[in-house]
Amino acid sequence: MKEGFAETAHGRLAWVESGGKGPAVLLIHGNSSCKEMFGRQFSAPMAGRYRFIAFDLPGHGKSSDAPDPAKTYSITGFADAAMALLEALKIERAVAMGWSLGGHAALEMMARWPGTTAAWITGTPPAGGADMGEAFLPSDKMGLTFKPDFTEEEARTQVQGGLGEGVPMEPWMLAASLRADGRFRPLMLQSAVEGRDLDGRKIAGEAPQPLAVVTGGAEPYVNNAFLETVTYRNLWDGKVHVLPGLGHAPFWEAPEVFNPLFERFLEEVS
Repeated sequence: MKEGFAETAHGRLAWVESGGKGPAVLLIHGNSSCKEMFGRQFSAPMAGRYRFIAFDLPGHGKSSDAPDPAKTYSITGFADAAMALLEALKIERAVAMGWSLGGHAALEMMARWPGTTAAWITGTPPAGGADMGEAFLPSDKMGLTFKPDFTEEEARTQVQGGLGEGVPMEPWMLAASLRADGRFRPLMLQSAVEGRDLDGRKIAGEAPQPLAVVTGGAEPYVNNAFLETVTYRNLWDGKVHVLPGLGHAPFWEAPEVFNPLFERFLEEVS
């Protein structure tokens, strides 16, 4: 395992990598979370075969807050930060794996970073402004997605909603939610409303790279029926993978189910 910081136009980004000698795989976490969410992938044997890299998005974890929030705190800005990290690490080709918010950044990387060899999204509907309402399920917890400041109770609600009600919350998960620079949440909404982010549905329909779409069968936020209405140019395995009984973060909730599928994907696209 290696870890360090990269100085970028989007701030100082904290990263960790598995040290594997194989192709690079960038893992991008979700809203108000941190790179440690991928610990159950980093501790798997496949992390020794691939160069897993996870980082804290600007305004999250051990990364600094964005020096220019209006520039960075959007899906487009977070994708820019991911690309800046890879440039700092001198990585020219990588698979992008994104969870929730991170999945939207991974989709933008497919369209904007020539080195993206494939992408995997979990807890992420490939949607644009026109169909965002259809892409997500109604939930009282969704209001926290764009709320600038969290109380501790709200942070607990936000974290537990992402994990699933039966999944134990680790102390560092709560700390990550409370640490997040709350300015990013309303700025992210503003960017989406103004149409500054790319249309995920269009990317899914046009990008030539393999795209894996993986969702929990008990996903609380994403409308799984919507995922089947999207036209994909190169959908991995020719289908949306639905993992029975799992929630918004299946990679953490059930790595014994998630990891073999992820490893097969990496073997086939690398």
